[in-house]
Amino acid sequence: MHGSVDIQDENVTVDRTSDSMDRVRVMNADGRELLFFCPDVTDASTLKRVQQFADHGYRVTVFGFRRHRYNSSYQPTWPHVPLGLTSDGRYGQRLGALLRAIPTIIAHRQKLKRASVYYARNIDQLVLAMLARLISFSRAPLTYEVLDIPPILIHDGWASRLIRAVERLCLRNTRLLVLSSPGFHRAFYDAVQRYHGDWFLLENKLHPSISRRAAAPLRNDRGQRPWLVGYFGLIRGEETFNLMTRLAERLRGRVVFKFRGVLTTVDQARFDEALRRHPNIVYGGPYLPHQDLEDMYDEVDFAWALDLEHTDHNSRWLMPCRFYEAGYFGVPCLAVRGFEVGSVLEQHEIGWTFDMPLEDSLVRFFETLTPDEYDRVRGRLGASPRSMFVAGDDVRQLCGRLD
Repeated sequence: MHGSVDIQDENVTVDRTSDSMDRVRVMNADGRELLFFCPDVTDASTLKRVQQFADHGYRVTVFGFRRHRYNSSYQPTWPHVPLGLTSDGRYGQRLGALLRAIPTIIAHRQKLKRASVYYARNIDQLVLAMLARLISFSRAPLTYEVLDIPPILIHDGWASRLIRAVERLCLRNTRLLVLSSPGFHRAFYDAVQRYHGDWFLLENKLHPSISRRAAAPLRNDRGQRPWLVGYFGLIRGEETFNLMTRLAERLRGRVVFKFRGVLTTVDQARFDEALRRHPNIVYGGPYLPHQDLEDMYDEVDFAWALDLEHTDHNSRWLMPCRFYEAGYFGVPCLAVRGFEVGSVLEQHEIGWTFDMPLEDSLVRFFETLTPDEYDRVRGRLGASPRSMFVAGDDVRQLCGRLD
């Protein structure tokens, strides 16, 4: 392929001109080859991570499945080995997909032997990567990255206990555990899995090539219009959506909720019905994050970061992508008090958090919030260091650990 290659991820489109590609080839001349095992080659986080590893001198080959979600038509520009289709949450189907992928793994054992690093995302891929190392008799170190703690790892049933045991066994043969939130280590890998090995915090920060036109000016019309709350990304969680529809009913004329993205665990029919019933719930359709993020956040006053899908584990521990997106574009987040993201907002005083019952707390907030108070918080957010939201030395340090 000649000319430029556009590599798109959840935050940015990176234009690889011939000069920059030449630099990457020089960096790759030292034989550092990374095999990335992932659950979805079209997922935005996969694209971002592949680009980051390539930026830091690795030749990356992705062994990946696909899922029928947004961006499903994307065709990777980097070397990849297709492993088949999987589905969110369907663990029986995913087990079958892993078994069907074994012949493909065997067929690529020569490439597996040459790798200097194995990198696996989620428990399925960790098991597959370990199998690949065994098949190829590779001694390359294995790194395990976790972006979410799924419910199957938390429940008390026999299947959950079995999967936790498998993960513990795999962790004994893992060089490094990479987590997107310190809450995952504190509440699960230390407290539940009793993992005391090496781990690295790699937050969901924006790619360093992200840019913006200028800091959005503080609006002076808030006394004459409703507050605007943006929910951008994967629209998930029936409890979350139910809360927002109740708020839309009680705060009609005072708050408008603006959705962009794709539905995951929210029923399409219920979502469409809410749009018909509530004029202050607006859906703008899917978006291209690398192109549309700035315009989307410029249109709202708040970013919704109240995730109620799994309040006893994953939702409580994670640091969502929208915290970094909204923070970079100067939009304060709304979150649950006591959750990981809420604690960060309170620590830096750059957003608002809410106690149970959330509905009444949020109604009181919007009924009493003044433009002056909003401007004070937004001003503190605007003065926050760029490094809080945009990746700096994070990936370079990780690559040093991989080496």
